Amino acid sequence: MISQNAIDTLRKAEIGARGLFIDGVRIEATSGASLPVTSPIDGRPFASIADGNAADIDRAVKSAREAFEKGSWSRAAPAFRKKVLTKFAELVEKHADELAVLGVRDNGTEIGMAYKAEPLSTAGTIRYYAEAIDKVYGEIAPTADNVLGLIHKEPLGVVGVIVPWNFPLMIGAWKIAPALAAGNCVVVKPPEIASLTLLRLAELASEAGLPPGVLNIVTGRGAVTGEALGLHMDVDAIAFTGSGPVGRRLLEYSARSNLKRIFLELGGKSPNIVFADAPDLKQAAVVSANGIFRNSGQVCVAGSRLLVQAAVYDRFMDELLSATTRLKVGDPLDLASDVGAVSSAEQLNKNLGFVARATEEGARLVTGGERILTETGGSYMAPTIFENVTQDMQLAREEVFGPVLGVMRFETEEQAVRLANSTVYGLASAVWTANLSTAHRMVRAINAGVVHVNTYGGADITVPLGGVKQSGFGRDKSLHALEKYLELKTAWIAL
Repeated sequence: MISQNAIDTLRKAEIGARGLFIDGVRIEATSGASLPVTSPIDGRPFASIADGNAADIDRAVKSAREAFEKGSWSRAAPAFRKKVLTKFAELVEKHADELAVLGVRDNGTEIGMAYKAEPLSTAGTIRYYAEAIDKVYGEIAPTADNVLGLIHKEPLGVVGVIVPWNFPLMIGAWKIAPALAAGNCVVVKPPEIASLTLLRLAELASEAGLPPGVLNIVTGRGAVTGEALGLHMDVDAIAFTGSGPVGRRLLEYSARSNLKRIFLELGGKSPNIVFADAPDLKQAAVVSANGIFRNSGQVCVAGSRLLVQAAVYDRFMDELLSATTRLKVGDPLDLASDVGAVSSAEQLNKNLGFVARATEEGARLVTGGERILTETGGSYMAPTIFENVTQDMQLAREEVFGPVLGVMRFETEEQAVRLANSTVYGLASAVWTANLSTAHRMVRAINAGVVHVNTYGGADITVPLGGVKQSGFGRDKSLHALEKYLELKTAWIAL
């Protein structure tokens, strides 16, 4: 674990201007323009990134295509790719302190969470796919004796990756690592408010021996660089995590360009369901509080809808309020802080808008609902709980992406299922019960890509993550993620 002394030293590091990373080197944007990087910790700018445009995306895609066609990576033996990616993972681990603090300065995640979720998770993901890729086999079809049917698995080509600002390294690695392991070349469009760690990641990849052009990073505004990547005729696929409206635009861009494959993870409004026979109500309350308030609620699988059975509602709410009020919101680079900053002033204002609307619609504010620590100049919000929430309220239907929890009461299992499935989303969920039959029924009944039982979060790289309905399609993590980045080719041979 990182020490407070190391954190205090690294937080003072001068960052300066960061250019694009194309063809293995750092370069300026074509326009020469830049964007300030403002820390949500104190509201002050501390660095700048290149403000890329369509010409820069084109440069990056051309570099990736040339590298792909050259074959130094795409046609390299899987064992060679494994060796380079293993070295890459080692370098990420070696620089974990630097990456963690850099990321927290950029997006405000509390350092205790960021250290594990960002550099350490990223290193583990890269190593997982490095180890997996030389164990992916082609197939021989069951044909007649006079025919040989072979099914080859080949890299797609150039893959675009667009990631959000909450966990840019971790989510980026879920897409970059399997794409690279499969032999593709990658162009990454980081979030404009959290680009610094991905730029550093590309430098470490180059140091590990990744050939020039195989991994490129183009920073800039999503409306410019994201659109250019989505419309580019020489990009074969885009893997995206972010909002529904942007996901829809990417599907549009695919239709308007070359019908590139689009893989979308679009967030959720995840139900966290507590039955009266939950094994330990106090533990369930502590985990539920963490499941919505850690990283200031800026987690795609956050349990933002809490459904509690009537028989234990009052007791559970007492435990939940106790667990919530014990959370310390503060400087995310202080190891004593349980919750850090909201990623930006803009996001904080959106969160407060949800609070105002929930109050107008008749929900009852239990705790929080306000900006705090204003004297720091940073973007901090008190963990917020509303009860008397109904499923027609905005708070029950729309993703806040902030530390705001809506609580609903239910009587029966059937009612819990109806409430759980009453949104357009279907990413994650949880069920707390000591009854094995109830747990299995709920796993089947809840329309979500992930169902936790007697826990919330914590699923590792071995299992897939993705959603149903308007939470998107395509899976990150696990061996299944490799399928997105591999093309099937049939060879039909007459003997």
